[in-house]
Amino acid sequence: MEQRRLGRSGLKVSRLALGTMTWGRDTDEHEAGDQLRIFLEAGGTLLDTAAGYGDGESERVIGGLLGSAVDREEVVLATKAGISRRTGERVVDTSRRALLDSLDGSLQRLGTDHVDLWQVHAWSDETELEETLSAVDHAVSTGRALYAGISNFSGWQTGRAVTMQSVVPGRAPLVSTQVEYSLLQRGIEREVLPAAEALGLGVLPWSPLGAGVLTGKYRSGTPADSRAASPHFARFIERFLDDRSRRIVESVCTAADGLDASPLEVALAWVRDAPGVTAPVVGARTAAQLKGSLESERLTLPAEIRSALDEVSAPPTGYPDR
Repeated sequence: MEQRRLGRSGLKVSRLALGTMTWGRDTDEHEAGDQLRIFLEAGGTLLDTAAGYGDGESERVIGGLLGSAVDREEVVLATKAGISRRTGERVVDTSRRALLDSLDGSLQRLGTDHVDLWQVHAWSDETELEETLSAVDHAVSTGRALYAGISNFSGWQTGRAVTMQSVVPGRAPLVSTQVEYSLLQRGIEREVLPAAEALGLGVLPWSPLGAGVLTGKYRSGTPADSRAASPHFARFIERFLDDRSRRIVESVCTAADGLDASPLEVALAWVRDAPGVTAPVVGARTAAQLKGSLESERLTLPAEIRSALDEVSAPPTGYPDR
């Protein structure tokens, strides 16, 4: 698998990242171990998790695999802090105390003394950005994180955060941003992607398959074993079951037929090779599903097919974006 630099940093990662949001909840440790081994054998290195995934269960599963199933040095380990659940409610807390407490908990669950990439999981209006970034500086200066990034920040939020880190000598630079991006969700093209390019951030798209809708599995309804049938994920998928999304999915399926590939491969290759993208984050419930995603490595979209998919999925733009 091709290795790419993460933004302007010297850190190299595989051009596909393995997402672990379901590990410890819908994916048990044995299945997770199979996925990790398959990913590494294919040349993958970037392993993505978060303190908020399954209330830390994803990190616990990874911690059980590192050093036993795989060597810690084989993976570029990325986690996030700032989102948690309390009594079932989603809570965003990016205060210095919350972030550093979260990082310490992550390191304990992961069974390591550092992560390669630590990301602020979300923006919060409740905490001054200066305080949030002071936690990033402390994490890097103490060696608990080697690189730092952000996630789910808008264009202006991205610009402000990166600028604040770059104007003061000695502060930890931000090297990446993790945001939703797929043929069904191209909103980041308006401001986030241009900001990332100008500021030297590597882009790590999450949900590159549109919550699985771009695989074509929902063309005839909702399979009983799909994520749309899961209470954890139904709300993420239902937003992509409208007429516009159906037109895009049909175009992807038509392209796949012409290329002797799967719709999954076509949709993933489109994101993977989009300008500014470092590595889409792919998740799977089973090892078989992951193998399907890794098949995309054999595919490069012809320019005319990429152009057709660009056109059918183009997001609305206007002043001042265009």
